[in-house]
Amino acid sequence: MIVVACPGQGSQTPGFLAPWLELDGVADTLAIYSEAAEVDLILHGTKSDADTIRDTHIAQPLIVAASLIAAQELERRAVRRPDGYAGHSVGELAALVGAGILTAEDAMRLVGVRGRAMADAAAMTPTGMSAVLGGDEQALLARLAEIDLSPANFNGGGQIVVAGSLPALAELAEQPLKGTRVIPLQVAGAFHTSYMAPAVATLQATVAALAPADPTITLWTNKDGSIVTSGAKALELIVNQVSSPVRWDLCMSSFADGGITGLVELAPAGALTGLAKRGLRGTPTVAVKTPEDLDAAAELLIGAAA
Repeated sequence: MIVVACPGQGSQTPGFLAPWLELDGVADTLAIYSEAAEVDLILHGTKSDADTIRDTHIAQPLIVAASLIAAQELERRAVRRPDGYAGHSVGELAALVGAGILTAEDAMRLVGVRGRAMADAAAMTPTGMSAVLGGDEQALLARLAEIDLSPANFNGGGQIVVAGSLPALAELAEQPLKGTRVIPLQVAGAFHTSYMAPAVATLQATVAALAPADPTITLWTNKDGSIVTSGAKALELIVNQVSSPVRWDLCMSSFADGGITGLVELAPAGALTGLAKRGLRGTPTVAVKTPEDLDAAAELLIGAAA
C-alpha cells in the first residue's frame, strides 16, 4: 500500500516553485490556480523572500498548488494512482483533490479563503507555534495547561507542536521540560487552536457552496486518523480541523495498520518523510522536493503495483 502525503504550512521555502515551472504546462496551471486562490503563485513561489511567504494567506495556496502539480506529474509518470492520500493540516485540501472529492480549482478557491480567514484570525492576537521534541507526552500536556498553551499537532515520532501566546511560548522555551527541545516555527499564528475559531464560520460558508464527490480511493483524516468515505464529511472535518489539533500520529498508526509499504511526500516535501522515518520505521519513503524526485516516486508506485 503506497500512501501519498501532502505537507502543511511551514514546509515552504523561497523559490521552491521555480524548478516546477520548467515542466510543460505548469506556468499555465499556476496562472489558473492563482486566479482561483487570489494569490500570485508564480511571483511568490519564485521571487518572494521567506518573510513574505510566511504570511498565511500566501503560504497556504503556495503549498497546496505545489502538491497538486507534483501529484499530477507523479500519476502521469507512474500511470497509476496511489492507494491512498492523507494531508497534514492545509495539505488535506490537496489530499481531497487526490482522492477525487474536489476539483483542483475548487480546492484552490477554498485554500485562498482558508488562508485569508486564518490570517485574519491570527492578526487579532499575537500568537505562534513551537515544536517540542522528546520528553514525556503527559508531562508536556500538563505543563501546557499550566501556562495556557495548546497542543496543535501530534506529529508522532516524539514531536508535538504547541501553540498560543508569544510570552507563553517564550516561557516554555526558556524553561523546557527535562528531555525536551523547543524549536520556534516560522508560522504566523496559533493554528489548530481556539484562536482560529473566527475562521471556522467563514470556511463553513464557502464549503456550503461546493459539491463534493465521495472519495474514489482511501482518504485518512487528521481528526483521528480514520478513513473518510463521504465527501461531505471530509469537508466538514477540514473546516472544524482549523481550530482543533492535527493527529498525524494517528494517521501514521492507521497507515501501519493498513499495511503501508511506501510513502511519497509531495512538494514542498521533507517534513512528513522525516516524521515517517521515526513513526513508520522501515517504510520506504520518497520526498518529492523537485521534479528530479518524481522518477524515484513513480518507481515506488510502479513497484507496488507489480
